[in-house]
Amino acid sequence: MPKLDKDAPVEVKLDSAAAMLEAALTEEQRRGLFEHPGMCVIVIAELHSVSYTGHADSEDKAAQVRLRMRLVEAARDDEQTGLVLEVMRAMMRRRKMTDTLDEVGPGETVVEEAVTEALAGHPTEAEFEAHQETTRRRRGSRVEQFG
Repeated sequence: MPKLDKDAPVEVKLDSAAAMLEAALTEEQRRGLFEHPGMCVIVIAELHSVSYTGHADSEDKAAQVRLRMRLVEAARDDEQTGLVLEVMRAMMRRRKMTDTLDEVGPGETVVEEAVTEALAGHPTEAEFEAHQETTRRRRGSRVEQFG
């Protein structure tokens, strides 16, 4: 991995593998994005770096990193959109208060509190797993009659 100067700019590019994004969007959202240029869909995404272009001192070219969305979920209604935007605003407030608007660093409790509040009405991982187990049991016990 190349080492960069602390102040060296790094250009970010998104990888072309967008299957996760397509799967996260509803048919209505995909259609709306196509039919209404400028439409906005709010998503939560996990980005992973997949490749980089090094930087040589003799080049006048910025270092570049290519990112891929591995996990992505799109807000499906106004309530979810509002919750995600509130979390984003909390994160922005933290960066403004700590004068790190141009940096990425460890989060503070302001964000954790906003996330906890925003997720209060959503199922937990344990609730989701219980739902999946119930669904599996129902499918396995179904008897079909032919005749």
